[in-house]
Amino acid sequence: MPGVSLFYDMVTVEPADPAEAAVVTDLWVALAREQRRYGSHLDAGDNHDAIRESMAQHAADGGLTVARSDDGLVGFVRFDIERGPLAQDRTRGVVRDLYVVPGRRDEGIGARLLDAAESALRDRGAEVVALEALAANADAVRFYERQGYRPHRIEFERKVENDKRPRGDR
Repeated sequence: MPGVSLFYDMVTVEPADPAEAAVVTDLWVALAREQRRYGSHLDAGDNHDAIRESMAQHAADGGLTVARSDDGLVGFVRFDIERGPLAQDRTRGVVRDLYVVPGRRDEGIGARLLDAAESALRDRGAEVVALEALAANADAVRFYERQGYRPHRIEFERKVENDKRPRGDR
């Protein structure tokens, strides 16, 4: 089609440098704001400092991968091995966040980021990989299903009635 370019600049997927934590944090804030429309309770601004620290730590530990293009960072995935006090019969890798900027979606970047996270988790001993998507985010649910993920645990939520709140706040 005349006037329409189907060429996309080269995107590389590679481990993040801890110095990129601030830039990745800005992408996380965009992700958190976008997820509010699907029912997320995360307050993007209030979590900025904690997320920047987490991103820097994940980058230092090899648990943060970014997608780079000529325009800079266009996506990221944050992941780690699940640790907790309860013994499990499988070592679980967990994808904490996966984000591609809206203008670069449907180019395979998300799949490449997810593949990189799965590979890194497998190298660390993960036997299964878990991740979450908000139930109302049909695009994310379809994406993960296309990548071979199936529901494992379903979380339910409802508002709690509280006599201390004015009726209009219910």
